[in-house]
Amino acid sequence: QVQLVESGGGLVQAGGSLRLSCAASERSFSTYVMGWFRQTPGKEREFVAVIRRSGGSTYYADSVKGRFTISRDNAKNTVYLQMNSLKPEDTAVYYCASGVSFSPLPSDFGSWGQGTQVTVSS
Repeated sequence: QVQLVESGGGLVQAGGSLRLSCAASERSFSTYVMGWFRQTPGKEREFVAVIRRSGGSTYYADSVKGRFTISRDNAKNTVYLQMNSLKPEDTAVYYCASGVSFSPLPSDFGSWGQGTQVTVSS
């Protein structure tokens, strides 16, 4: 399995920005579809964004479209989530995941990072 480590979470005021990073352990990183998900206590894991192997196509949840941008650098085995215009409702633990399908379903992703907390204050 791919080992994934997220970083970049923290506390930010509403309207602010954060950039999450997710570093993968494998040189085969470029063969994986990568996704970002988030979860709050008592709720199911929620899809945020997904990016194809080459980075040529992306797909976003409606709730973050126009504010968040997913990107990847296959030379650095890293996927990013740039989050702008943050809202209190974006507060969650954010997870990156690797898979083989360009899909918003958590069940289509086989490896997960440990998560990074993002807190947006009003």
